[in-house]
Amino acid sequence: MIEIYKTEDGILQKRDEISEGCWIAMTNPLASELLDISERTNIDINHLRSPLDEEERARIEVEDNYTVILVDIPTLEKAHEKERYITIPLGIIVSKDYLITVCLEDTPILKYFKDGRVRDFYTFKRTRFILQILYRNATTFLQNLRTIDRKSDEIERKLHISTQNSELIDLLYLEKSLVYFTTSLRSNEVVLEKMMRIESIKRYPEDEDLLEDVIIENKQAIEMANIYSGILSGTMDAFASIISNNQNIVMKFLAAITIVLSIPTMIASFYGMNFVEIPGGKHPYGFIIVTLAALLITVITVFIFRKRKLF
Repeated sequence: MIEIYKTEDGILQKRDEISEGCWIAMTNPLASELLDISERTNIDINHLRSPLDEEERARIEVEDNYTVILVDIPTLEKAHEKERYITIPLGIIVSKDYLITVCLEDTPILKYFKDGRVRDFYTFKRTRFILQILYRNATTFLQNLRTIDRKSDEIERKLHISTQNSELIDLLYLEKSLVYFTTSLRSNEVVLEKMMRIESIKRYPEDEDLLEDVIIENKQAIEMANIYSGILSGTMDAFASIISNNQNIVMKFLAAITIVLSIPTMIASFYGMNFVEIPGGKHPYGFIIVTLAALLITVITVFIFRKRKLF
């Protein structure tokens, strides 16, 4: 899908034709669409295609007439009926006349711009537009990290009473998400550092504060991801032991119940044997006496087990 936007008279408008100062937003484009944009903009089709590879690394490439910026952005996917966070590439290609974004998904990061919810956004101010995208990306990472933290708290509460592995698997998914985030944020940090050095992307004094905000937000996201990853790793180890301990408690309780129930069963088995001279066998109240004796021994056993905290 290809969408073309342009800011005119301070209002973002959707256009049908490519013109100077426009933004070309490509979402999971077809091969024919890639070829068409490549021919109309004189951009190598391989550079347009590279953000569509999920394994593509974040980087900056400077060509003669344009600059390619690849960064990782967070997204949510379903795997085995469970949700987890991963990262996918977002390509930003900036030339003298227009800016192109290429992504596999209709990401909320770009949707903010399409909906006109970003202040001081103009398609012809390409340097600011790039910084605004990167700032929006960093804040999205932070929001998702907070969501991961809340989910881990919910899972921890369940783990206190759980003897199953499903909660640990949920924590494993969150830990994998944090690994993706940490790796991607560090790659994005390298891209930001290189952006500050290259001359192909012009830097304007009015954008210095925005650039500083992007760097700060990205560093904060890296620190949060590292902190949450460390906490989650320790939590998984601790609760793996708790689950094992919970299972041991259940097994101990079942073993105690088995011993208690075996006492009257064993006594009844002895008196069920076909012996002539069985103790109390000829007594008129023999059955009641044996039953009461079995109950008494059982109660004493339960009392002893309770004293030893086996119940």
